Amino acid sequence: MCKIPNKRVSESVEFAEDNKLVTKRLDIVTERVVKYMIAEGMTLSTAESCTGGLLSQLITSVPGASEIFTAGLTTYTEEMKMKILGVKKSTLDKWSVYSAQTASEMSLGAARLTGSQAAIGVTGIAGPSGGSEEKPVGTVYVSVRLGGRELVRDLALYKEYEDMDRKFIRQATALKALEMLEELVNPKKDED
Repeated sequence: MCKIPNKRVSESVEFAEDNKLVTKRLDIVTERVVKYMIAEGMTLSTAESCTGGLLSQLITSVPGASEIFTAGLTTYTEEMKMKILGVKKSTLDKWSVYSAQTASEMSLGAARLTGSQAAIGVTGIAGPSGGSEEKPVGTVYVSVRLGGRELVRDLALYKEYEDMDRKFIRQATALKALEMLEELVNPKKDED
């Protein structure tokens, strides 16, 4: 068992030796979102980079996900982000591949390509290399859209957690992306 200290609160996120969330929070949020979307007849697609298909894997692990999940696109290179998702070269040149603007264009591209009502775009640096002083490992941008609404966040995991490894960054990103999706698809959840 290892603990990843959380800088924002006085608790740690616990992981088993194989890096699975002990609390099952990720599985719980995924199942809750998928079941809500099934009940509401919504569709979903993903455009992933640093999570490498993890979101798609989590979503499709929920029974019935085929009713809502249209496609999971893992576009790891800038070339594929442009070619498949329609991310503009000017966006990559001006803002970089690790930016809110790129994440937004990724989710928009996924929604356009698949015709899904909701889409998630994720780009960032999972490490252990690739980071810089300006954009350290744990820099992750997520865009979640539903219809005309969009949430885009810089997760800045490096500010929140210490001693992160690649698996932790990918899992924490997936969790936060699904929580963002839940905010859009079920805004009344907190009122229940």
